[in-house]
Amino acid sequence: MLRTLKNYPTTINLLLSGALILTLARAITLPYLVIYLASRFHLDVADIGLVIGSSLILGSVLSLYGGFLVDRIAIYRLILGCCAVFSLGFIGTFAARELWLFYLCLVLINLAYAVLDIAVKAGFARQLPVAERSEAFSIKYTLSNIGYAVGPFLGAGLATLDISLPFLLSSGLGAGFFCLYLALGDRHLNSRDATHPPMAFLALGKQLLRDYRLVCFTLGGLLSAVVFGQFSAYLSQYLMVTTSPEATYRIISNLVATNALLVITLQYSIGRRISQRHLGRWLAAGLSLFMLGVGGFALATSLPLWMLSMALFTLGEIIVFPAEYMFIDSIAPEPLRGLYYAAQNLSSLGGALGPILCGMLLATQPPHAIFYMLALFIIAGGLFYCLGAANPGQAGARAAG
Repeated sequence: MLRTLKNYPTTINLLLSGALILTLARAITLPYLVIYLASRFHLDVADIGLVIGSSLILGSVLSLYGGFLVDRIAIYRLILGCCAVFSLGFIGTFAARELWLFYLCLVLINLAYAVLDIAVKAGFARQLPVAERSEAFSIKYTLSNIGYAVGPFLGAGLATLDISLPFLLSSGLGAGFFCLYLALGDRHLNSRDATHPPMAFLALGKQLLRDYRLVCFTLGGLLSAVVFGQFSAYLSQYLMVTTSPEATYRIISNLVATNALLVITLQYSIGRRISQRHLGRWLAAGLSLFMLGVGGFALATSLPLWMLSMALFTLGEIIVFPAEYMFIDSIAPEPLRGLYYAAQNLSSLGGALGPILCGMLLATQPPHAIFYMLALFIIAGGLFYCLGAANPGQAGARAAG
């Protein structure tokens, strides 16, 4: 991987650096939002799930328009603008003493992060040939998980001094990348193909809905993302109900680290082997590993069992996540790449629904009921993936027309 990074142009390495730095900034605070909201704003488990989940939903839905902007304006300006919003959002969460203001800042952070992710993917598509994009995405995903591995420990250390300090560090990291990209970023980097006349946002949205494969994979991704999108949030909720806050801290920190470290060590080598030719088989294997992991969570009674279950769960993530990207990249028309990546990002709505649905179940049903629900979402997501992968039509080409 290091050899590949050395051969990349500065533009690609800057985009990859942004993925690392901004994910680190987000990971410093994200795993502890449940505990922060409970201690600072005195919310119960259902309300916490609603706050975290709905802020992710709003950020994801609004990012669809961000994908439209990626196809319309220079990526350089868009990245700088999103970095500024990202950094200011964390300052707002640090300063907020009212729940509505804290919530607004969460929405802005999630929106900025989602649009930045779309811009990075569009930058890959613009700068790299098709054969090299899967490898670049694998590296991006690995670097992002380095951020998720390191972030929780930095956040935990700062939280022992003051529970609000992680938000300041996250803001500083966002501001640091803003300065770096302002100085070194490619001012001419643009994902838009000038040979295609621009269309209205709503007209493009109608075209996306006519792409059968895109719709199936978006729905499959949305349903499966309920399971893997925000696992730290819903597992925190579950552990807060079934154990103590101290045990929740300890288990979640180890699970997030296990997840990230396995992705760091295995994702690049496995992700490079995932091919379009056998995409259905890879997805079936990944979803089966998700099912085994969720079953393990339901049975776990000790930290080693939690970590073993997370290892199985993570292997599923390593397969499913890059396979989604490869499929969308293969069907996305050149002038609509930003919008297609944004449509793929709508699968994060599933991650947002996870804490909401699990919070509701934990408030009304026995705690283990959440794992039965998660298993059903895995099965439903797999059915939509099969429908999308099996359809041979050239829907992406029709959407371009």
